[in-house]
Amino acid sequence: MNIPKLNKYNLTFPSPNDANEDGIVAWGGDLNPSRLIRAYQNGIFPWYAKDDPIIWWSTNPRLIMELDDFKLSRSLKKSMKKFQYKFDSNFTQVMKQCSSVKRENQNGTWIQDEIIEAYSVLHDMDMAHSIESYQDGKLVGGLYGVVVGKVFCGESMFSLVNDASKSAYAMLVKHLKFWGYDFIDCQVPTEHLKSLGAKEVVREYFLDRLKRVNMDIIKHKWQIENSIID
Repeated sequence: MNIPKLNKYNLTFPSPNDANEDGIVAWGGDLNPSRLIRAYQNGIFPWYAKDDPIIWWSTNPRLIMELDDFKLSRSLKKSMKKFQYKFDSNFTQVMKQCSSVKRENQNGTWIQDEIIEAYSVLHDMDMAHSIESYQDGKLVGGLYGVVVGKVFCGESMFSLVNDASKSAYAMLVKHLKFWGYDFIDCQVPTEHLKSLGAKEVVREYFLDRLKRVNMDIIKHKWQIENSIID
């Protein structure tokens, strides 16, 4: 199968249902905000290595987190009390930390300078957000993602101390439920997220869910400091 190349001046994507067996929809184009927003609205996301062209994906199966399925263990609930939490207070630094933390079975990072710059623009547009864990005023964990209607599309997380990112994730789930979101798009299946309650679904199901909720705009304030843990 020939993978379509995107026209720099045309923001239209091929159907994600026409992705190849690896989940690649297209390649090329750029990371301008309008293209990125269009991609996420259609269940597509960029993911590529340094010096490679931009590759656009819609994986099958897709990993999603139903908010009521999140597994808050007794030990994690205890760990959450060790941190203070903020939303959108340090978005770019969260991205930089996600790009620099070493991960098993990965050489380098896909979160390059152009990715950080592009998603920081989305953040300025109130389309991308971060959830941060702090200890003694120091950023020690967190995650970021893109909002599409009533869906939070998680991108990456980092942790400098044990449970810092999982605690931020738990805080995110709590607030998304309160705000009326539908689910979290976890994109690529991982055992770590499955252990927290995420599940694999076929792409057609994911796209149908996304289509039904991605035009529902939720208005609320993301900049919350020192959120209370119940």
